[in-house]
Amino acid sequence: MRLPAQTLSIAVLLALPATVRAVFKDEVGHIDYHHELLGVPQRETTFFHRPRPQEKASLLYALSDLGVLGAVNPGNGAIVWRQLLNGNITDGGGHLRAGEDETWLASALGSSVHAWDAITGRNVWTLDFKGSVKDLEMMEMTEDNRKDALALYEEDGTTVARRIHGTEGRVVWEFRETTNDVPLQVSTNVGKVFVVTLHGSLLSYNLKVLVLDTLTGKKLDEIILGTKGEVQKPEDVIFVGANSAAPVVAWTDNTLTKLKVNVLGSKNRQEFPLVPDTVGVEIHAPHTIQSAPHFLVHTRTSTASKADVFHVDLKSNAISKAYDLPLLDGGSAFSTSSSAANVYFTRVTADEVIVTSSVSHGILGRWALKSGAETPVALHGVSEVIKKAEDNYAVRSAIVTDADDWTQIVNGDVAWTRPEGLSGVVAATWAEIPESEDLARTLEAEAHTDPWSAFVHRLTRHIDELQYLPTYLQTVPSRLMASLLGSETSTSSSVLSRDSFGFNKLVVLATKRGKLYGLDAGNHGRIVWSKSAKETPGEKPWDVVAIHADDAKGFVTVRGADGEFIIVKSDTGKTVEVIPTGLFPPVESAVVVDSDAGPWLLPIGKGGKIAEMQGAWAPKQTVVTRTEDGIRGVKFAPKGEQAVEMPTWFFNPPAGQRIVEVASRSEHDPIASIGRVLGDRTVKYKYLNPNTLVVAAVDEQANALSVYLLDTVSGQILTSSTFEGVDLSKDISCAMAENWFVCSFYGQYKLRDSQSQTLKGYQVVVSDLYESENANDRGPLGDAANFSSLDPIDQPTGPYLPSVVSKTFILASPITCLTVTKTRQGIASRQLLAYLPATHAIVGIPRLFLEPRRPVGRDPTPAEAEEGLSRYAAAMELDPRLYATHRRDVLGVRGVLTSPALLESTSLVLAYGVDVFGSRVAPSMAFDVLGNGFNKVALLGTVLALVAGVGVLRPMVRKKQVDARWKA
Repeated sequence: MRLPAQTLSIAVLLALPATVRAVFKDEVGHIDYHHELLGVPQRETTFFHRPRPQEKASLLYALSDLGVLGAVNPGNGAIVWRQLLNGNITDGGGHLRAGEDETWLASALGSSVHAWDAITGRNVWTLDFKGSVKDLEMMEMTEDNRKDALALYEEDGTTVARRIHGTEGRVVWEFRETTNDVPLQVSTNVGKVFVVTLHGSLLSYNLKVLVLDTLTGKKLDEIILGTKGEVQKPEDVIFVGANSAAPVVAWTDNTLTKLKVNVLGSKNRQEFPLVPDTVGVEIHAPHTIQSAPHFLVHTRTSTASKADVFHVDLKSNAISKAYDLPLLDGGSAFSTSSSAANVYFTRVTADEVIVTSSVSHGILGRWALKSGAETPVALHGVSEVIKKAEDNYAVRSAIVTDADDWTQIVNGDVAWTRPEGLSGVVAATWAEIPESEDLARTLEAEAHTDPWSAFVHRLTRHIDELQYLPTYLQTVPSRLMASLLGSETSTSSSVLSRDSFGFNKLVVLATKRGKLYGLDAGNHGRIVWSKSAKETPGEKPWDVVAIHADDAKGFVTVRGADGEFIIVKSDTGKTVEVIPTGLFPPVESAVVVDSDAGPWLLPIGKGGKIAEMQGAWAPKQTVVTRTEDGIRGVKFAPKGEQAVEMPTWFFNPPAGQRIVEVASRSEHDPIASIGRVLGDRTVKYKYLNPNTLVVAAVDEQANALSVYLLDTVSGQILTSSTFEGVDLSKDISCAMAENWFVCSFYGQYKLRDSQSQTLKGYQVVVSDLYESENANDRGPLGDAANFSSLDPIDQPTGPYLPSVVSKTFILASPITCLTVTKTRQGIASRQLLAYLPATHAIVGIPRLFLEPRRPVGRDPTPAEAEEGLSRYAAAMELDPRLYATHRRDVLGVRGVLTSPALLESTSLVLAYGVDVFGSRVAPSMAFDVLGNGFNKVALLGTVLALVAGVGVLRPMVRKKQVDARWKA
């Protein structure tokens, strides 16, 4: 009996989400891992704050160097909430402030000012203005007993100060002054607002303080501080107090020999000498208006650090030095905390934590730092001091270390550590766990000897390995019980080892801060090693153009844009070779090529130029490079002992178009079937040309997107399509695999039922390539065993072009970072993996959903329904059950990588950016391994029951057979 085509189509659609579910609930935390990160906290935008004034509990708030605002639970270091400001990863900057006893925070980044609920992280209000934010402060005292925000902007040479209503998010008043001054910071007291700017020209500034009225914003006074040239750049002004608790502005001279301080509102300044060989100065002061006007000056030399405490007399505007803290070797991190009028200073060194009062130099508390094997070097931090009794204090400090870790220390004990340096990944690669060097040498020796010697050598080796048998036997019971109960079988062992399923692999990451990390993907993403790439000093952020793992040698090569590169061991991170910047010309990109000397990472210079190289290192294949105007193909010809590039073709898009995206087939893209069997048992043969490239170019004048498919050997355009009404400010992403490619963008489209109506939305265009339009037809090639992109087919009328079938699907939200799953043999069906920026999730779209052969305007025929085809519907809803991330919030994904496992059903997935997320997906379900839901205990019980039953029935049957024979 055959089901009607419509019924079968509906049944297929309803069953698909269940069959391709990305991850089951009981698999979360078992097959995946997630490093939920913020980024490295910045010194001026990190603090403790009580979100509920009636409670004593505080949260730890930070705006990181990636532009991520978040709240962390100080008790365990877990993230409470976080927001990616402006939707983009930044390179530092921004402002974060909180009013005392307020339930909201204010942040500023770029041109926007936001208010956030301190408990939930929900946005209260947002304001956008022209220009960029230079400073943000809180007005702790206003006429209505509320707290407002003060925002300082720079708009094309105009200094703009705005007072923003704290709860309503509206502008109360605005002050503008059009000069060439450089706005720096804003401060306030009970009756005045101070705007501090740099007055003059480049390298010849002095300070100017604008005094404004708090109620109206009108200018009351203007004060010039110092003489021309005292300040050469904005970084020379090291501190401007936020309010009356620190009503000063401080700057240093160019040689860092004197500290100059002015009390805001006065015209006098005072100078204080700095210690010899000073390399940096920081000022720490309280932010609450009830605090005493005391501040600490932290002076750093190349080998030590010290501090001086100053008091401000608000009546006479005099500044006096109260005491100093000793000069100690090594680095120190100072921080300030306050309780009512009391101000406390906390000093974290390499071996202890010290708390002092701002009133006197007497030590209130001292704790030895118990940091374990590695001693962290604190760069900066924040603290919270609690007075338990008259002479009993407790302190917790959240410090940022030189390893880019965020660590909380409670009375000298390390409470938790967050590896925030792992955030901001710009490049990543998969790497196999290297085999033992001794084993590799042994196997190589056995391979190059005669069979008898190899047999004897292997037998001897196996006998020697019997010493490990007792240890192995000890693990058998636990492994057996874990297998029967379906529990977690992997352990948190620090020993790297391969597994029989191919799940245990290494992931090597490069961050924008110039650090390298190695993760164990088979052990919940455990950090195996980390190191700074300071051996390759370059500009920050680190611009990594390529990263490549050589599994045969166990090496990973990372190349930077300034010509530097570093080679490390994938399992330990130990440096093998390093080349600093300046020795080689800048690099635009790099590509893995095959040569007589083996595969290696070929650097490509600016404009697509490739330098001469030794003949043994010359690439064997055509190398495709980007030029200023387009793309070109390059072969290499011998020139003596060297090899030089020889361009073979050029592709320049039409005038006005600019290339924005290039995608190609993966190096590992096995083909399990050369054709697709249709419902009527005919075959459509796939166009399987490994030398193809997808190029996306935009026309900014016409707002159009053109997608080209190129042959990388001849440079011939195989197919092209153009889409109009595309929003070029949004992401355009492409991916290619097997005989199909896909592109996503935001553009306009027309409804089939109403051609006059034009709508805009997020679109996904998928194209299949076949050898011919007809089934059972191999096209012009026929059954030819060989094919060349450079030779004509029979008649020189043109190149061999594929037959293209395309469909467009409309999505409700954008998708970026497109990639395709990989399996070992390519037998399992494919999934298109993509990142959803709106929901912070990784979605796996089954290839069947994106089938361009779905019938349009009609129900599928019985033959089409048998293939799994359903009626084409332009709108595609992404079921949350397709999310590979389940309910995890994966923030700021920059790229998605896949790698095949040894199991044909499984593909490994890695997403990196702000967060690092890894998982396993099975597009065709796990058909080659038993899942956790399989009841092995019941199976074993059934087998044992059958054995027992056979044992009981066997004598009975035998007796019956004997009796039957006697009776016969």
